[in-house]
Amino acid sequence: MSFDRHVLLSGCSGGGKSTLLAELRRRGFATVEEPGRRIVAQETACGGDALPWIDLGAFARRALALASQDRTRAPQGCWVFFDRGEVDAATALMNAKGIPLDNSLGAKARYHQQVFLTPPWPEIYEYDADRRHGFEEAEAEYQRLTAALHALSYDTILLPRLPVNERADFLLDRLRTSVRTA
Repeated sequence: MSFDRHVLLSGCSGGGKSTLLAELRRRGFATVEEPGRRIVAQETACGGDALPWIDLGAFARRALALASQDRTRAPQGCWVFFDRGEVDAATALMNAKGIPLDNSLGAKARYHQQVFLTPPWPEIYEYDADRRHGFEEAEAEYQRLTAALHALSYDTILLPRLPVNERADFLLDRLRTSVRTA
């Protein structure tokens, strides 16, 4: 299977990934919601403990499995945008349990070479019932993700702090350029 059109949106918690994903969906692109938000909803509904503020290791393992399922179920041959994915979950697992990225990710976990990062953006960061960590912790997560993506030889593209429609234009322009030069 080729996942070269599966594009990962990663970066700072509260940096606008979900908003950008909604804009891409509005434009007709296939999108996949963040595994973590879905897990939090499921665990909260059933009184489970696989929540990042209770058991980060269990949460990260579930996120890794769900992200892998998402990739398997996603269409091939067209652009598909993922709000977080296997790399994010493996990075959380490394942070929680010390498990190296190579032990969590296989070759099939590769996304498009360009990964788009939402930078720390305090003006739009919001604490909510599903995001129970502060901005400083979100910044630390961003640093871990940046280091992990670099270690995995991805080209990271920092998304500019612009209105969502301009962010989407920027991302799509970068992808068009990468296709023309490939």
